[in-house]
Amino acid sequence: MSTWVDPDDAPEWTDEMFEAADLYHGETLIRRGRPKKPKPKVPVSIRLSPEVLDAFKADGAGWQTRIDEALKDWLAKKVA
Repeated sequence: MSTWVDPDDAPEWTDEMFEAADLYHGETLIRRGRPKKPKPKVPVSIRLSPEVLDAFKADGAGWQTRIDEALKDWLAKKVA
């Protein structure tokens, strides 16, 4: 059984505590962070030739985004 704690003895809220607190609008929890994209990317598994993968990775971080852009460029040329 828990003991009663006088609310007057509660610690003062710090800025950090306010920042970490959940925010509700009525009964709805308002999510923090980045808003959801209307058309989020879909995770897939794909097999690529080693030379293709090595070439994209050689340019450093963001290689998956560069592959996505290359495929979008290909698709735009094919559709056009």
